[in-house]
Amino acid sequence: DTALEAGIDLVGVAPVARFDDVSPEHHPATIFPETRSVVAMAKRITRGCLRGTEEGTQLSIYSTYAMNWVPHRFMAYAAVRVASFLEDHRFEAVPLPDLPPETPPMGIPVRPGLPAPNVMIDFIDAAVRCGLGQIGLTGELMTPEFGHRQRIILILTDADLTATPLCKDNPCNACGACAAACPFDAIDHSSAVDKMISGLAMPVAPIDQNACMHCRNGVKPNPQHPAGRPDRLAALCMRSCSLLQDRRDVLRYPHRQPFRTKAPWVIGRNGISRIDDGKEV
Repeated sequence: DTALEAGIDLVGVAPVARFDDVSPEHHPATIFPETRSVVAMAKRITRGCLRGTEEGTQLSIYSTYAMNWVPHRFMAYAAVRVASFLEDHRFEAVPLPDLPPETPPMGIPVRPGLPAPNVMIDFIDAAVRCGLGQIGLTGELMTPEFGHRQRIILILTDADLTATPLCKDNPCNACGACAAACPFDAIDHSSAVDKMISGLAMPVAPIDQNACMHCRNGVKPNPQHPAGRPDRLAALCMRSCSLLQDRRDVLRYPHRQPFRTKAPWVIGRNGISRIDDGKEV
């Protein structure tokens, strides 16, 4: 209730035992050994903040809103509210920022048997374990409420909280529309393999991250570290995914109007912009 009052849209809880198969380099208890529960909270990225990118007319909306305000203002405020609530009730609460798990170590272990700092939890993996959603073909978190359109924040606590059941619904049906839309062939749909988390099997395709970094169709570099995976949530691949979710009517909060009503713009390998009906512009 405190999280929802603070503007959070989705809340899930996992007992720390759901992380038993996670390596110490990414395990919550490495950061806070007394962790009993992991709380994952998500705030939606409104569909409208993808509109400027979809139309190719206002590319800063997504950067300002979805990459800055949502994680660094709204969710930071909510994390402080929830952590303070837990500590008001005499439980310790460790709020964590969403830092890329691909970030290499930046120091040396301070004790024998400990990994080098910094320990980075995979937030997408944790959100699945907390019951918020499942992973889609592109490796992004997909929730039944918003598809791929959300940001995540975590809190570790020594409180024994009621666990959220694992999410059984995946808006991604591995149709491959994301791969078909990619002008760089970065998503290898045919080589998808099941990613297993807490007994859930989710098909995930290999992705050429270097190709993504050269994509000018809405991809943003990871804002935290160059080793982190790029931000694709507003990219052509994920916007095409939003289109198919509309057509399949699979989200719990559908919109009155379809996301896309005309062919999208595309900038390909040769830097030539075209409309996706084959016509160069």
